[in-house]
Amino acid sequence: MSAFPGLVPDASVDGVAHLIQTALTPVFMLSGIGTLLNMFNTRLARVSDHIETVRDKLENADDKSSTDSVLLLRRLTHLHYRTLLLDASILFAGVGGASACGSAFALFMGSVRDASIAWWLVLMFGNALVCTVIALAMFLGDSLVAWHGLRVTTFLPHKQDMLNNIVD
Repeated sequence: MSAFPGLVPDASVDGVAHLIQTALTPVFMLSGIGTLLNMFNTRLARVSDHIETVRDKLENADDKSSTDSVLLLRRLTHLHYRTLLLDASILFAGVGGASACGSAFALFMGSVRDASIAWWLVLMFGNALVCTVIALAMFLGDSLVAWHGLRVTTFLPHKQDMLNNIVD
């Protein structure tokens, strides 16, 4: 006789332990996705701060057609592109997290009700994996755009300017 009649098909200690182990796999993935979401949101906040700084500089510029203003407008466009990539990262990570939760729920319900849930698991957990990969690809895109922006439209002083300041 089962210790949990009607609830868990294999109510042995090994069966229940396997149920718990299986249900925790998507939860660990969800924890990783939560960490990624925190990182993506922090990065987006930093980019938003940069956008505000560039807009303030543009508003305070005396000559809107000067080279500095043109560079600031290019920088603003560049930062806007980064926000789109980070927004996509957050969106896909959120969907991946929801899918990981759905797969954990499907695993639990399938074990409790002894229902056939294999296709739900493949759909939910597969979607969680695909969305997480897409979120990471979008984040990589943001990183590449950020690195390219530092090299092309940098506001950092050039080496010669730094050497001149040291000599003076």
